[in-house]
Amino acid sequence: MEQIWQIAYIFAALSIIGSIKWLSSPATARRGVMAGQIGMLFAVVGTLLRHEVVDYEFILISIFIGAAIGAPLAYLMPMTAVPQLTALSHAFGSLAAALVGTAEYYRLTPTGFTMTALVIETVLGYLTFTASIMAFGKLQELVPTRPITYKGQNFVNIALLLFAVSLGLWMIVEPTPSWVFPTFTGLSLLFGVLLIIPIGGGDMPTVIALLNSYAGAACAAMGFALSNRLLIIAGALNAASGFILSVIMCKAMNRSFLNVLFGAFGQVQEGAIAAMSTKPVHSATAEEAAAIMSGARKIIVVPGYGMAVAQAQHKLRELTDALTKRGVEVRFAIHPVAGRMPGHMNVLLAEADIPYDKMHEMEEINPDFAEADVALVIGANDVVNPAARHDTLSPIFGMPILDVDKAHTVMVIKRSMSPGFAGIDNELYYMDRTLMLFGDAKSFVADIVKELPAHS
Repeated sequence: MEQIWQIAYIFAALSIIGSIKWLSSPATARRGVMAGQIGMLFAVVGTLLRHEVVDYEFILISIFIGAAIGAPLAYLMPMTAVPQLTALSHAFGSLAAALVGTAEYYRLTPTGFTMTALVIETVLGYLTFTASIMAFGKLQELVPTRPITYKGQNFVNIALLLFAVSLGLWMIVEPTPSWVFPTFTGLSLLFGVLLIIPIGGGDMPTVIALLNSYAGAACAAMGFALSNRLLIIAGALNAASGFILSVIMCKAMNRSFLNVLFGAFGQVQEGAIAAMSTKPVHSATAEEAAAIMSGARKIIVVPGYGMAVAQAQHKLRELTDALTKRGVEVRFAIHPVAGRMPGHMNVLLAEADIPYDKMHEMEEINPDFAEADVALVIGANDVVNPAARHDTLSPIFGMPILDVDKAHTVMVIKRSMSPGFAGIDNELYYMDRTLMLFGDAKSFVADIVKELPAHS
């Protein structure tokens, strides 16, 4: 029996490694998801075959409860809410690791290396649990999405974390009173909440990736505490991939981890709302937009979170097909942090059967904007703001952006002139060659499709 579960663990580890590799490309993402599922199946079956499992009654009950919660979440959660689902998954996983660590602490009261692993496992597990719940709340707008700040906040957070770490070191060095571990647990839970409240909703994708790394590290520490090699491998892979993804996202925004975690980014800048009411803009109707597009040769579409919220991707596919039949070249420009997760736009466009070869990353397509007759921006904001290039006082200065403003004509579909996540006005909206198409993205694109035949 021991050889069987060890073989199952080897297959699980290989499947998980292959899953991460295949998930790096939209073309092989489905294969990656399937490999990950198979790997988890091997891991679960292998674990249930271990000699430590003596009673399956409570395990079966837990499996049914988990399936009853997980299956509806997976099927009913819309694509726009995948970040929320990811945050919840991190919360459940990290809580499981923390509870296992808590059980092992009271069961064995370990010392030395095992206690060190348990301390790391529980502090990361509990803070990731509450931080992920808060991230879910911000993304779901159950709590304020703007940063919640107060004077001396960073000092309080750091002091709280240092106090928790001190208690953890105390438990590692020598036996401690009975109140220490519950206090250590409570501080970890509290720190998770305080870590997230000063972070704006737009930074939640980066934070979720970082929390993914924390959850993986907690899982790896649990593997060391339980002498389980598969947990060590899977946790380390999860921690490394989550950290690398966070680095990529910070680089795409030209910001540091410290700025994301402690910068309170996303406060509405003073004067931004007043400026919006005084600057002139050029607006257009669906009929006018259709007339311009029908005469274009090259069109680049820039999707953003507004497209996701409006679920406009299927209508966008209809528009793409209609323009392509007229000989217009239509391509899509994807910013690394467009939407609420890396790859969010790619997945939504693929859901509407838009070919992968029409989707281009920022570095690849930026040189082509100058030759584009039309750049159609749907629900994107800060990632197309020219202020990032020249305004040294702007909070987004230095952030790599899509060169939309270099197109011959720019069209922006947006509900209103409200600022984006950075809380600043967008210079793109006031350019002479920019046309604002005010309205719901899905409805406006549908109207353009209806008007196109009149301009053939």
